Amino acid sequence: MEERGSQPASKESKGDDVDINIDVTDQRGEGNLPLQKRAYFCFLFFDDLGGGGRRKLAVAAFLMIDSFSPSVVSLRMMQIDHGLKSPLAAMANRKHHHKALLLLLLLLLLPAFVFAVVFHGRKISYFLRPIWDAPPRPFARITHYYARDLPMNHLCHLHGWSSLPSPRQVFDAILFSNELDLLEIRYRELAPFVDKFVIMEANVTFTGDAKPLFFADNLDRFEFARSKIVHGTFLSQADPIPGTDPFRLEAKQRVALNSLLRTSGIGPGDVVIMADADEIPSPETVELLRWCDGVPPVMHLELRHYTYSFEFPVDYSSWRATAQLFHQGTRYRHSRQTDVMLADAGWHCSFCFREIEEFVFKMTAYSHADRVRRPSFLDPSRIQRIICKGDDLFDMLPEEYTFQEMIKKMGPTPKSASAVHLPSYLLENADKFRFLLPGGCSRSKQ
Repeated sequence: MEERGSQPASKESKGDDVDINIDVTDQRGEGNLPLQKRAYFCFLFFDDLGGGGRRKLAVAAFLMIDSFSPSVVSLRMMQIDHGLKSPLAAMANRKHHHKALLLLLLLLLLPAFVFAVVFHGRKISYFLRPIWDAPPRPFARITHYYARDLPMNHLCHLHGWSSLPSPRQVFDAILFSNELDLLEIRYRELAPFVDKFVIMEANVTFTGDAKPLFFADNLDRFEFARSKIVHGTFLSQADPIPGTDPFRLEAKQRVALNSLLRTSGIGPGDVVIMADADEIPSPETVELLRWCDGVPPVMHLELRHYTYSFEFPVDYSSWRATAQLFHQGTRYRHSRQTDVMLADAGWHCSFCFREIEEFVFKMTAYSHADRVRRPSFLDPSRIQRIICKGDDLFDMLPEEYTFQEMIKKMGPTPKSASAVHLPSYLLENADKFRFLLPGGCSRSKQ
């Protein structure tokens, strides 16, 4: 075997052992030493692999590395004595070994990085949130006092407020999508304390798809509160254009609800509760708002947050619902409006549906429908498995601002066997709403 620029060498053949004979011509005429070093390194790097696999990988690796230089490479492999010490070995040194290894790692890691960004970009962003985002300023939480059979004047006094001679009127204003079971629980629970239920629903989803008017089609289910209901419909042309901003459509519906509220008979000083249908204030909270003089004019309601049912308590992170004393400048909003929040003021049950198809509908209809990154997310068997385990429907990391909190909340939400301090109507009708209670995670498919 002869190599350019070195003396011939020969050894007896020893079966499966392998060496490489390399002819390298540099088109630039600058010599072939660097290429020889890299070629020999590739052979050494894969020398532990067996047989033909070793030879193929050595050749492939050398060609990948040399693709970065304008050279013509000719490799000829033959079975000769493995013990032959090629002159290339004398030219390979630690520095060039490290450079070639780093280049190989780069070639392997770059596609993996691109794959991760394309398919898991949102998850990576959430994981790095403690680095690029800052937590909102903390709320000033008002301690919530309550015990059964305590008179209202005493409860108002415990909060530092005085009692009114007669109760305020209370208006409950919500946007409605398809949460019929939770809406029934909400209205049954609050009917003795609320003067008007103001509800707005649309014939399109936030993503622009046409949808039924679920509330209007099931109005007989709410006959018990019919005299208190102020129902409005937001009619729009379906326009499911890819890239349509769902928050823009949501904002339009909230503006429509604001107009509906002003036709409901509300007046200055009345209480208006602004929330989503699945954010339910407790009766004792509404009673404080009705009877106590001195409540803040705008106050967020801290709600116990559950997911899929009351079997999976998440935390007390739900704060968007508000109670306000109405005035002419009041506008329906579902965002932060003040630093004041009443503690433990009710329940927020996210994705708490009876049927699998209701989960699918909301996943594709609400403002965060872009979280459905793959069609498999909507598979009924997957959804059923997740809601019984307490995992995240969208395979998302927790939305936290510290790594400590994020790590603490990773994985499934722990199950709870407690059904204490839940809506009374829910427990009075436990058989009807078994899917919302501990042990009832199995859902029907239609």
